[in-house]
Amino acid sequence: MTSIATTKPWPAPARADHTAVLVAEDDLEMRRLIVATLRRDRYEVIEAPDGIALLDCVEAAALTGVHLAAIVSDVRMPLLSGMDALAVLEATSADVPVILITAFGDRETHDEAHQLGAFAILDKPFDMTALSAAVAAAVSATST
Repeated sequence: MTSIATTKPWPAPARADHTAVLVAEDDLEMRRLIVATLRRDRYEVIEAPDGIALLDCVEAAALTGVHLAAIVSDVRMPLLSGMDALAVLEATSADVPVILITAFGDRETHDEAHQLGAFAILDKPFDMTALSAAVAAAVSATST
């Protein structure tokens, strides 16, 4: 895994017991739009530019006591795809709902995502209210 200091996706937590949503998206403009939407919805958001940084952030959250309530991840990213990151998370029993987003949402991609344990998959372009609803459902599922 890459160093968190190198990718700098991890902000210093305000307190060890806070809850956050992790957004992994390699397209900077799309990531900014998603982050702005989730912050408007009053979520604390952690950003990752690729799948390796996503896994680094999950590891850092576990080490610092930050509760990841949900992960929003693009499917196609450099270094490690969102699908591969989801497979790693499922194999390590990370209990975080993952919402995948993709511009290549064919039936095969959707089926694979659900088999790997994705909470939801949204096809780009998607309405930000649909993303907000999916994140709210995922966060609600982790708090019950």
